Amino acid sequence: MTRWASVCAAGVVLGAWTVTAQPLPVATPEAVGVSSARLERLHSGMQDFITRKEAGGIVTLLARDGKLIDLKAYGSQDVESNKPMKTDTIFRIASMTKPVTSVAVMMLVEEGRLALTDPVSKYIPAFRETRVAVKGDGTTVTFEPVRRQMTVRDLLTHRSGLSYGFADSGPVGEAYRRGSVSDGLTVTEGTIADNVERMAKAPLLSQPGAEWHYSLGIDVLGRLVEIASGMPFDVFLRDRIFTPLKMVDTAFDVPDAKWARFATVYSPDGNGGIRPMKDPEQFGNTSMSPVQYYKAPKRYFSGGAGLASTASDYVRFAQMLLNGGELDGVRLLSPKTVDAMRVSHTEDLHGVEGGPGSGFGLGFRVVTDLGDSQMNGSVGMYGWSGIYGTNFWIDPKEKLVAIMMVQKYPNPTVAPLFQTLTYQAILGPPQPLPAGRTISGRLRQTSAAPGPAPRASASR
Repeated sequence: MTRWASVCAAGVVLGAWTVTAQPLPVATPEAVGVSSARLERLHSGMQDFITRKEAGGIVTLLARDGKLIDLKAYGSQDVESNKPMKTDTIFRIASMTKPVTSVAVMMLVEEGRLALTDPVSKYIPAFRETRVAVKGDGTTVTFEPVRRQMTVRDLLTHRSGLSYGFADSGPVGEAYRRGSVSDGLTVTEGTIADNVERMAKAPLLSQPGAEWHYSLGIDVLGRLVEIASGMPFDVFLRDRIFTPLKMVDTAFDVPDAKWARFATVYSPDGNGGIRPMKDPEQFGNTSMSPVQYYKAPKRYFSGGAGLASTASDYVRFAQMLLNGGELDGVRLLSPKTVDAMRVSHTEDLHGVEGGPGSGFGLGFRVVTDLGDSQMNGSVGMYGWSGIYGTNFWIDPKEKLVAIMMVQKYPNPTVAPLFQTLTYQAILGPPQPLPAGRTISGRLRQTSAAPGPAPRASASR
């Protein structure tokens, strides 16, 4: 049997779960209006990515009405060693760090230590004199003063005028590269304070508030958290978010004791398959370090791209948001603050990343027009993804949290199919349990049977 055939046959390995180890209470899919039979289409569709060698391994998780209904691992955590993917595998979540940082900022807003309207220069004076790059004819670039200072809200919504070096081949991206501004994806000298000071010396891509540009603004917010709270950013996240929410595997580094659970990152091998990403490796202007960047000790904690986590940890964070800022008696935010975060703050702008029919809230993509989005889902669903392929969303209307973890760059096209196959399995609203019934204490087994994985239905 070939290595790939054995990976595909293995399908999934689930440990013996106990109630205390589960991230949420569990229920059968039918108890919350989801079809078990139709979930098999989801499982088959995810397995197909492994069979076609488009990904090494995947983990998917679905929770509805606060209950965990489906958690499955596919393929391999490391193909070369034939190590099966497991549901507790640790993934680089990259830009899925951004919602976490945004929650930290909004906690400080609630405490009166920050305000959405505060100019960033109030806390980081280096931004006071920032200018805007204006392209002229040919290669001519001029610089003009800002018409107003960028604000905390501008950073949260990516309308600050900042950019990302990996996404910008123009004068701003060139200034970042000349100034050694890190995108937060590779080993970085110094601290976030150092990187933000370097960033402030570069010009802006647009006037603050005027345009939407995906950016390092969330890294700047990490520095604002430090200044406003008086705590190192990693310590604030650990003490104020991860520990209270019992997110035991989420951090900026992966300790030696957990390294065996850390998934390998893959890239296309040029022959229709995949290969392990090198460390470091350069893809155009994108510098990536999938190994050394996650080793302790670290000094640079990227608010936009730095965390590693598991599906089971991240569902607790997402469920907290779906619950209006609270989980298991721990409240991080008020319901009104979460409401403000999950509505679009970019309705007046065009070109917002995330596809048609969407805007951007305070840390998330928000679906504003289901028809324009051309995807199954709901108006008001919100979430984000990571550069290594991870993806999550929260659907308040359906009381749904969906998480998909994969490690490949350039990204596989897993996320759109994951969304389609999730929604086709929802057949109705969550159903109340009959009198006297309680939720099962064990997650239903979703192990794939040995042999070739079934194809997903053609109706997917």
